[in-house]
Amino acid sequence: MDNTNNFKHHFLLAMPQLNDPWFSHSVCYICDHDENGSMGLVINKPLNMALEDIFSELDISGDGIPAQAVLQGGPVSPEQGFVLYQGAESDMQNMEIAKNIHLTTSKDILQNIADGAGPENLIVCLGYAGWEAGQLEAEIAANSWLTIPADEDLLFHTPIKDLAQAAAKKLGVDINLITSQSGHA
Repeated sequence: MDNTNNFKHHFLLAMPQLNDPWFSHSVCYICDHDENGSMGLVINKPLNMALEDIFSELDISGDGIPAQAVLQGGPVSPEQGFVLYQGAESDMQNMEIAKNIHLTTSKDILQNIADGAGPENLIVCLGYAGWEAGQLEAEIAANSWLTIPADEDLLFHTPIKDLAQAAAKKLGVDINLITSQSGHA
């Protein structure tokens, strides 16, 4: 695949005309993108659920469980948990997205977190967003998404409510000034 169109480790910022209930006003982090399609996580839509609720449901206990929200990662497999994290947890199956950023569905990481031995920076999502081959490229070409190179600071250290504005600002754009109207010169 041509690297100029590889959106892995990029944010997708939903443009105002994207009114799909799953993706309206969303910031999506692309975890994988190739000729077969794309996979990402919506990282700015908290569920009405705390991380400790997931641990309790899975009968995992410990003192290391961070007080943070679980996110609605997308419409595909909403019962499946995904842990996006910074660091290398080498004792479990994971997918490397970028240097020092990994994704796993392994329950082992949850026990490590509860024990205080897991990654410090993490995002937990239920479900994911998926695109068939060529679908994401078509949506970007139709101006449904603004693409922004991702970085660890935005991903792990920006409050959820500020994420869309902070990502847009990285491109020098004020998200509040973007309109759903397209103009022609």
